[in-house]
Amino acid sequence: MGARKLLTYYFSLLISINFIDVNVCECIGLFQISMAQIESVSMRKIKSVPLEEINKYATNTLLGHLDIKCVEIGEDYIVATMPVDHRTHQPMGLLHGGASAALIESIGSIGSTLLIDITKEAPVGIEINANHIGGVKSGSVKAIGKIVHAGSRTHLWQVDIFDESNDKLICTGRLTVMIVPIT
Repeated sequence: MGARKLLTYYFSLLISINFIDVNVCECIGLFQISMAQIESVSMRKIKSVPLEEINKYATNTLLGHLDIKCVEIGEDYIVATMPVDHRTHQPMGLLHGGASAALIESIGSIGSTLLIDITKEAPVGIEINANHIGGVKSGSVKAIGKIVHAGSRTHLWQVDIFDESNDKLICTGRLTVMIVPIT
């Protein structure tokens, strides 16, 4: 990578995390950079795909068994729902933490799939964490996953899960996705 390209990349990252302002960089003559260059380095946008197309891939998968449904897609976020019933309960009748983790991983995997060229690459979850804050006995939960980092080899997703009946935060988690070349 050439020195100019490396500097552009470095300052684009600093701009993308609001560490420095693009106008400051241009004024002091550090480099000339367009907003298109900043966006291409700092954040990829999720492809707009019909929800029906995304949800049809759930057939005969864990998503289908848990009835996880993608209900909204934005430029940098995914929203999905999951019922809280016999399929997602633990023995005490509460939402199982593993079901929450499956929801977190599902949102991140769907999102990363929509950020890459799946004819050349595949998303693979490599690390997940979940902090269970509250319990739910019935109804459904809504999860909102936001892309935190969309690099060429890793993606990081922040996912918050809410009780749909009262919007109470139930679980918060992060998923790291590795992007691997298809051979």
